[in-house]
Amino acid sequence: MIKINRYSDNEKETWNQFNRTSKNPMFMFDRNYMDYHRDRFLDHSLMMYNDGDLIALLPACEKDGALFSHAGLTFGGFITNEKMKQHTMNECFDKLIHYAFTQRWEAITYKTIPHIYHQQPAEEDWFALFANGANLETVDVSTVVNLSSPLKMPKGRKAQISRARREGVEIKILQDFDSYQQFIALENEVLECRHGTHAVHSAEELKLLHDRFPDNIHLFGALMCGKIIAGCVIYEYGQVIHTQYMAADEEARKIGALDLTVATIIEKYQSNKLWLDFGISTEHGHIYLNEGLAAQKEGFGGRTNYYGIWKLNIKNSK
Repeated sequence: MIKINRYSDNEKETWNQFNRTSKNPMFMFDRNYMDYHRDRFLDHSLMMYNDGDLIALLPACEKDGALFSHAGLTFGGFITNEKMKQHTMNECFDKLIHYAFTQRWEAITYKTIPHIYHQQPAEEDWFALFANGANLETVDVSTVVNLSSPLKMPKGRKAQISRARREGVEIKILQDFDSYQQFIALENEVLECRHGTHAVHSAEELKLLHDRFPDNIHLFGALMCGKIIAGCVIYEYGQVIHTQYMAADEEARKIGALDLTVATIIEKYQSNKLWLDFGISTEHGHIYLNEGLAAQKEGFGGRTNYYGIWKLNIKNSK
């Protein structure tokens, strides 16, 4: 029998331990990460038990009369262990739908975890979503480099990397607060100019998360005369490197400083990681492809993977 419990703080270690040993472990689902912005979201994460054994976690929050898995995270689908089989996941969704009905939620918005982040196959949720009448509401284009066999970079990209080296650009992994401040200021300048928006994280938040997860969050800075002119904040997972932020000023774009930064990251991780995920290039409600941004990422040898977001209307489910 499947039973659902709502997560509470006294189950923090149980949650974290299960996440660490799951089929799709992600430090982003550790409560020490999730709870840094708990004041912005009404957490309603769930824990699934089968005959008393914990078999799944669902990072989630309440928003606008619905359940979101999770509105404050890139992904948010079921975290499962090796005991999860298809028929069990079907039962988990039966219970989840009934639970949503009792909470009077109108819908469940469900972000699947892309397969490249799985340590073992863990896509039982796809069939359960489909079988219960969920609609694939969003398909975001993400560009991914196969680090074990990257596609060739075009000559222009290689020339920019060489130019950055000639110009004396240095790539360093930076850990101090001042560096995070410099980088986020640069990131916000770029985002404001091009998209009229700002970074989700402040410098203080990024430094806090780096200090909590020093093995997973890294700032690669491209420096000239001690100043950050370009850089990447990366999130490191079991077999994936994800570029959380990338930014470059006008001078950096001219001399290829960001190109050299990414090339350095690829060189550093290609012997012990499988994938470099640049994140999405879709905008305006996820229906417009920013072709220039996608082409920039594809120029490093990347091709499309996708992030899927499903919507399950409770009144229309079986």
